[in-house]
Amino acid sequence: MADQQENIQGKINNILWQACDTFRGKIDSSIYKDYILVMLFVKYLSDTYKERLDEYKKRYKGDEERVNRAMSRERFVLDEISTFDYLYAQRNNSEIGMIINKALEHLENENTGKLRGVFRNIDFNSEPILGKPKERNAMLKTLLEDFNKLDLRPSVVGHDDIIGNSYQYMIERFASDAGKKGGEFFTPSMVSELLARLVNPQENDRIYDPTCGSGSLLIRVVNQVPNRKVAVYGQERNGQTHSLALMNMYLHGIDDAKILWGDTLSNPLHLEDGKLMKFQVIVANPPFSLDKWAMGFSGDGTDGDKPFKMEASLDPYRRFEWGVPPSSKGDYAFVQHMLYSLAENGRMAVILPHGVLFRGGTELKIRQAIIDLNLLDAVIGLPPGLFFGTSIPACVMVFKKNRATRDILFIDASGEGCYEKGKNQNFLREADINRIVDSYEVYQTQEKFSYVATIDEIMANDYNLNIPRYVDSFEEEAEIDMEQVKRTIASIKKQIGDLEVQMEQHLKTLGF
Repeated sequence: MADQQENIQGKINNILWQACDTFRGKIDSSIYKDYILVMLFVKYLSDTYKERLDEYKKRYKGDEERVNRAMSRERFVLDEISTFDYLYAQRNNSEIGMIINKALEHLENENTGKLRGVFRNIDFNSEPILGKPKERNAMLKTLLEDFNKLDLRPSVVGHDDIIGNSYQYMIERFASDAGKKGGEFFTPSMVSELLARLVNPQENDRIYDPTCGSGSLLIRVVNQVPNRKVAVYGQERNGQTHSLALMNMYLHGIDDAKILWGDTLSNPLHLEDGKLMKFQVIVANPPFSLDKWAMGFSGDGTDGDKPFKMEASLDPYRRFEWGVPPSSKGDYAFVQHMLYSLAENGRMAVILPHGVLFRGGTELKIRQAIIDLNLLDAVIGLPPGLFFGTSIPACVMVFKKNRATRDILFIDASGEGCYEKGKNQNFLREADINRIVDSYEVYQTQEKFSYVATIDEIMANDYNLNIPRYVDSFEEEAEIDMEQVKRTIASIKKQIGDLEVQMEQHLKTLGF
């Protein structure tokens, strides 16, 4: 059974990746990914709906009233003009782009509680993106023909995870292909897995990602809970990426996720009684050192030419009382937002650039406040080259409320043997993740890998958290035997001399 599902998964993934050929060389992958993923979502909804409709027709012997009543209770409601089959039948229509747009709009309106706004940021009739009508129509026809090769009925694909996995596979491929832009909407899967295990989510937890991208990190955390009985919350600033996240949730069977669209820093949307909602688990991979992170607080620009300066008093949720981060580096703005959103006994893991560990100025002041309040639990140095399109060294900072100790664990997982080297990108293996998580859970000093630092040591280092200050991972080189080196050099010289004699004899034989 596992082999059969693996074959189905592989076939679907291959067809999807081949469908990208329709756009390659014409449109950047960071843009055409939306067309591919939306069409996958529509094909999945359509095939599922069609199979359920056939089942009810057989069960109720063609009684239309009972069939319609049963279909109205399905996860998603479709009618004829919203189905993939209808779009495929219209593939030669000169207005196919507009027809697809109307189908998506209709699909949203019929499922307003779930799909409102999901397709608002994609236009299948866009001339600037897809070209003039003749070229555009040819691409859309080919796209529909490619997807027509897929049979995504539940009876064929089996478990819904296959569709979700295919969606995830495509997102990862697009992220890799898009380079630096890919990092804006996707965290490498094994890095997401590491964070998910570090926060150890439990049944009935509220799980939150304030910069959720395509939602893949949240899904990894949800999957740590066997019955997946958790509440999922996320916010994403980019409208197209927000749509990807919603579709990603539905394709993974998470229908009640609350993924909202907006700037988390200037307009946090997950509120209770006018205050920031609290979460037992928070994970995030916020944009590294975001420039102009506070521009959403600047108002309507009525101050004329006076330069805007962010102040703690401008935030109604009082998140920056420990210090206002530099305008060009938003790392601690996100960290403070998350810490203010963390419930009592909450756990939080965030991917950040190494600079947050040692930079001075206001960031030092914020770092000192976090440590003095005993919120930082661990600092984990990651291997180089894990993230799409950037070589910036990254770390994971783990935070906890109500800690039982004031010590801080440092783990250096950046060295040789802690990861697998790839051609364009490095990878964490299962064994690498297990080693990090086991070390975190044991919370002990391990030679050349981890170190438990006391608060006194942290203070003596002026709150500098640079990992090499605490974990000595230096490997001494083997002592060189100079006598052996001399003997080796003498032997090489003798070999060269013998070769020169032989060469001279050969030259004489040849008459030179």
